[in-house]
Amino acid sequence: MTQDITFKHAGIAVDSRGIATLTIRDAGSLNILGTPVIDDLRAAVAALAARDDIRVLVVAGAGEKGFIGGADIKEMVQLQRTSGEAFISGLRALCDALRLFPAPVIARMPGWCLGGGLELALACDVRIAADNGHFGMPEVRVGIPSVIHAALLPRLVGQSHANWMLLTGEVIDAAEALSWGLVNRVVPLGELDAEVGRVAGILAECGPVAMRQQKRLLREWEDEPLETSIGNSVAEFGSAFETGEPQHHMQTFLNRKR
Repeated sequence: MTQDITFKHAGIAVDSRGIATLTIRDAGSLNILGTPVIDDLRAAVAALAARDDIRVLVVAGAGEKGFIGGADIKEMVQLQRTSGEAFISGLRALCDALRLFPAPVIARMPGWCLGGGLELALACDVRIAADNGHFGMPEVRVGIPSVIHAALLPRLVGQSHANWMLLTGEVIDAAEALSWGLVNRVVPLGELDAEVGRVAGILAECGPVAMRQQKRLLREWEDEPLETSIGNSVAEFGSAFETGEPQHHMQTFLNRKR
């Protein structure tokens, strides 16, 4: 894996398969999201989104204590209305950049993932957690509501579970998160990198144009009526055959069958 872009709070490595790893760094032991960290991560995601060779993006925190422990309370305690809206708008822009990233995004999630960190994870396409994971939206316990990409929570875990997490602020463990659909996989901590690598490899092996089409369709399906989504997908299907990817992958499949 080769390191090719570095920010103070964001390291980027891209391997020969087009799998990029974005690592939060120099942000405390729990990878806390303060404004300087958010700004560097936004710049790093933008740099990667502009590259056609990126097939998968893995988002990781430094160390194994936590994915992201939340937003920076030391910064937030000083906020007023205007500065508060500016702060949360920056985090929203980061989450939006991941949710709308052209290629699939995997969150690598050991340990603690709270508040703004869980909002960021919800903006990713796939969430792979370690069995030492703990997840929560504790904002109400410090006097603020959970906002921005917490709005995705009812779609992922259902209204009842979302109500519980957002109103009580209680933390759930990895087994509960898996049973609720909050995360896609839970593995022992020592196997986390292997599982993230395995899933990233599966995604990277698929046709890159088709994968970007599928990611775009998934976002459109969240907003469009069903009939519109189905109708629009016909053109996407047809355009895929202009890339040569279907012919290549289908012929490879047929050759294996012989």
